[in-house]
Amino acid sequence: MAKVLVLYHSFYGHIEAMAGAVAQGARSVAGTTVDLKRVPETVPADVFKASHGKADQQAPVALPAELANYDAIIFGAPTRFGNVSAQMRTFIDQTGGLWASGALVGKVGSVFTSSATQHGGQESTILTFIPTLLHHGLVVVGLPYSEQRQMGLEEIKGGSPYGASTIAGAQGERMPSEQELGMAQFQGKHVAGIAKKLFG
Repeated sequence: MAKVLVLYHSFYGHIEAMAGAVAQGARSVAGTTVDLKRVPETVPADVFKASHGKADQQAPVALPAELANYDAIIFGAPTRFGNVSAQMRTFIDQTGGLWASGALVGKVGSVFTSSATQHGGQESTILTFIPTLLHHGLVVVGLPYSEQRQMGLEEIKGGSPYGASTIAGAQGERMPSEQELGMAQFQGKHVAGIAKKLFG
């Protein structure tokens, strides 16, 4: 069995929804097991509440050392000024021991994201996270153009060959569309399929 981890940070619930779709796609690949986990929230509880953060997220909180238990890791985090959120970065910055031991070398890595606006840094967020995957020796997988939903012009939507994405709106008022969730499912299935070929 190939083991897949969908690891995310979500403040308002947009990435949580995308992560669920990614996990659903990965679970559709026979011969894989899929875990859905999140990184710890680092914003103080009172600030999180005052900012209307989504507190009822059900996914368990991951520990950095757990990444070594998986054959593929699909990372999801919102865009913050063209890069992943500090919460995800803080988690990744605790994986130095995994890097030193080469624990993630040869495993599969992939990224998805969200931003407030259409051109709010989705591509730069994924692209600036890829060097981290390469430093760990992960085999990077994106969202190939065989996923045709990223090509259409019938709605404003996320998605690029680098990974699935969604547009949240300036006030977080827009949840992922069906097409964006479909791209996330495709990415999960694509990564899980590759992991199965390598490790199944």
